[in-house]
Amino acid sequence: MKGTQTIQKKTKKTETTERISGSEAVIKCLLAEGVDILYGYPGGAIMPVYDELYKYQDKIHHVLTRHEQGATHSAQGYARISGKVGVCMATSGPGATNLITGIADAQIDSTPMVCITGQVGSHLLGSDAFQETDIVGISTPVTKWNIQVTKASQIPEAFAKAFYIAKSGRPGPVLIDITKDAQFEEFDFKYEKCKGIRSYKPVPNTDKNALKTAAELINNAKKPMVVWGQGVILGKAEEAFKAVIEKAGLPSAWTILGASAIPSKHPLNVGMVGMHGNYAPNVLTNQCDVLIAIGMRFDDRVTGSLNTYAKQAKVIHFDIDPAEIDKNVKTDVAVLGDAKESLKSLLPLLNANSHTNWHQNFKDLYQIEYDKVIKNELHPTKEGLTMAEVLKEINTQTKGEAAIVSDVGQHQMIACRYADFNTTKSNITSGGLGTMGFALPAAIGAKMAAPEREVVAIIGDGGYQMTIQELGTIFQQKVPVKIVVLNNEFLGMVRQWQQLFFDKRYASTEMVNPDFVAIAKGYSIDAQKVTTRENLKDAVKGMIDCKGPYFLEVRVEKEGNVFPMIPTGASVSDIRLE
Repeated sequence: MKGTQTIQKKTKKTETTERISGSEAVIKCLLAEGVDILYGYPGGAIMPVYDELYKYQDKIHHVLTRHEQGATHSAQGYARISGKVGVCMATSGPGATNLITGIADAQIDSTPMVCITGQVGSHLLGSDAFQETDIVGISTPVTKWNIQVTKASQIPEAFAKAFYIAKSGRPGPVLIDITKDAQFEEFDFKYEKCKGIRSYKPVPNTDKNALKTAAELINNAKKPMVVWGQGVILGKAEEAFKAVIEKAGLPSAWTILGASAIPSKHPLNVGMVGMHGNYAPNVLTNQCDVLIAIGMRFDDRVTGSLNTYAKQAKVIHFDIDPAEIDKNVKTDVAVLGDAKESLKSLLPLLNANSHTNWHQNFKDLYQIEYDKVIKNELHPTKEGLTMAEVLKEINTQTKGEAAIVSDVGQHQMIACRYADFNTTKSNITSGGLGTMGFALPAAIGAKMAAPEREVVAIIGDGGYQMTIQELGTIFQQKVPVKIVVLNNEFLGMVRQWQQLFFDKRYASTEMVNPDFVAIAKGYSIDAQKVTTRENLKDAVKGMIDCKGPYFLEVRVEKEGNVFPMIPTGASVSDIRLE
């Protein structure tokens, strides 16, 4: 949603006002919204807020990241594992523009985040003052909502709306830009949480007739198939989803952001769809008679060629966002609304079923994939270590309970394919934007939000060096995150495409890397490197047993490829196993 909105009138009386500065009002707004961790980087235009934050150190823990992009990704990791709103803050100009990558990532992956930026004084706006940029204009395409505050009295309403918009309906990032004079100005402060905004309906009403039609199609289907996405997790609909697929016996596949909504080894979990997804769900997408999409957006990496995608199937689409209906794939039945409530309402309308013969098709195709791909990845006969066997060892030693935070590239696809997810919110990665450099700062945020969980970052040697400076944040904050760099000395995914589609012309993809272990030790992080299969088990055990942060470099085969693979623009039926 964009533009200025009007807050609905409240009936509840508010407490007595107090006269404070705009900068102190920012802190009090954050406290009122339950914020306890804030990621950021100070600078001139946001300095008054930092000065007030200094007085509230016992209530809000500020994490000084080493780059503003790191602050956004840390806020994303915090939000993704906790379900709360992540918060980050930066100064004007380059500080604000350095947030944009993380904001864009949060927008396309529906991550609730509030970003606060300082701005030059209001009398200087538009004058090209030092460190002035139009961050509201720049961020408009990649935020759910944004606002520039030029008077202190606007701060409470702006923050109340920002948190409401960020976390309601389909979540997303918002940005509040505050001029420096508004931070100094005093006013009579009072705060009311936002309960609604005129013209903004975050959760559409569910059409009962659409639910009945959907149930009829599912009950009459001979070859039904579910594809679920992150909407199941965002909607806290895991149990309702599990009840639906178990009652109706529905084989269910996931997008990468939907992973972990149900356990990896659940008998109805048939694997990942998409470019590097599993063979069976991709092929059988074009053989099912009813395709049930739940909380997913038919991304091009999932569908391949839309001209051939599931043309034989009746399509049922459950989603909270009306904009996703018919955007890419024509829907026969659209069920709008909150995923949890929609699925709970669907459950009593469904007939119990097992679809035994249809499930056998998935098992048969899985066996083909296992024989041609999986067996060789998990139990290789070649000398070089594979990425998959590293994930297998991490699975074994964490019993599938770790939160896996992956970066972008071959290792990301391997992590999604081979990690075991027994607990929801366990697969944290950059999906829609594909942001290299995401994992290291996101893992920091995830571990700080869920200190009781083991958080393991899986990163390639390329993406790692994009945000490697966040080792300084780990060092200063003593965050006990575990970092695994799968080093093949290549930008692996690009190299794979160059091998398959550009006649092995490896243009600008080979990496000459530094001594990663020495760098980690320079930040007082325990570290080691593994180059042989014989040492892998003990190395992973040493990492998991370590009480503090740990860095593990694993040298994997240089020219290993990720299969299966659907070439760009091809049909999901054209998935390649080699």
